[in-house]
Amino acid sequence: MKAFIAGLPKAELHVHIEGTFEPELMFDLAGRNGIALPYESIGALKAAYDFSNLEDFLALYYQGMKVLLHEQDFHDLTWAYLERARTDNVRHAEIFFDPQGHTRRGVAFETVLNGIWRALERGRRELGLTTKLILCFLRDLPEEDAERCLDMALAHKARIAGIGLDSTEVGNPPAKFEGVFARARHEGFPCVAHAGEEGPAAYVREALDLLKVARIDHGNRALDDTDLVARLVREGVPLTVCPLSNLRLRVVAEAKDHPLKAMLGKGLAVTVNSDDPAYFGGYINDNYEVMQEALDLSREEIVTLARNSFEASFLSRAKKDAHLARLNDYALAAKSSNRSTAARS
Repeated sequence: MKAFIAGLPKAELHVHIEGTFEPELMFDLAGRNGIALPYESIGALKAAYDFSNLEDFLALYYQGMKVLLHEQDFHDLTWAYLERARTDNVRHAEIFFDPQGHTRRGVAFETVLNGIWRALERGRRELGLTTKLILCFLRDLPEEDAERCLDMALAHKARIAGIGLDSTEVGNPPAKFEGVFARARHEGFPCVAHAGEEGPAAYVREALDLLKVARIDHGNRALDDTDLVARLVREGVPLTVCPLSNLRLRVVAEAKDHPLKAMLGKGLAVTVNSDDPAYFGGYINDNYEVMQEALDLSREEIVTLARNSFEASFLSRAKKDAHLARLNDYALAAKSSNRSTAARS
């Protein structure tokens, strides 16, 4: 099954570019920019990747951001992710970035965007990997700060495919950002939001009703509300689930307890993603593999997850269909190969 997952065409819809910051690259950029990290070695930094909750993770996450200063830094960070994603046969990625985490350090919005965008364009040319960029507001900051971020984004609408909401969930409900999301939608941006990871099912409802999102990022706690699950199924709202993230942040105690299979069984449009793979110990194929083994997912269920990833993307219908055709061809070829092997044995 590992080989099947490795070759599976897939999309990734929930990955934070700042969360792909591998320790080796972080040390390289710190040296290049003359910034001292509070870790004596790469090994010491890796040892710090032991979180008890989201707050512990975010403290390290923002520490790493400090070495990102120049356009080339953001290019190099993004390019490293794209190369890694391509090895996992990711064919399309919708990538989150957190400009407020940089602009409040004095890094210009355009510096962040131009560096990321240059790498995305390179990825299209050299890797054949299509991408879309989603700007996320930091929910632990005031809505007024998000409004200023949106002001900066409006000059670059052609490069920004959507608006999202991330960072500390508890105590920062979606309702806090109802105004800025209304404005973003008026400007033509499709919207997504993190909800129901550490926050309650009620946050998922708020994201749907007040922010009017097209996707829910995470959404695990939606299972606490039977009526909400029925609504998500009825309205076809995708969930971008991140299994290894859930394990590292103690949202789920053990892999065997993860609700992914139950979500599939309920008919939810669930997808598998890596979230912050450098910090959580695995990229997208690692997430698929851990879930397949822990939950005994069938090939059909694995293919459904990949199919959901393309269907839930912000790609055009024609581009979705092209990806789905390749996915179906892959699944059929694998099934035919298995039949041939069984017949010979």
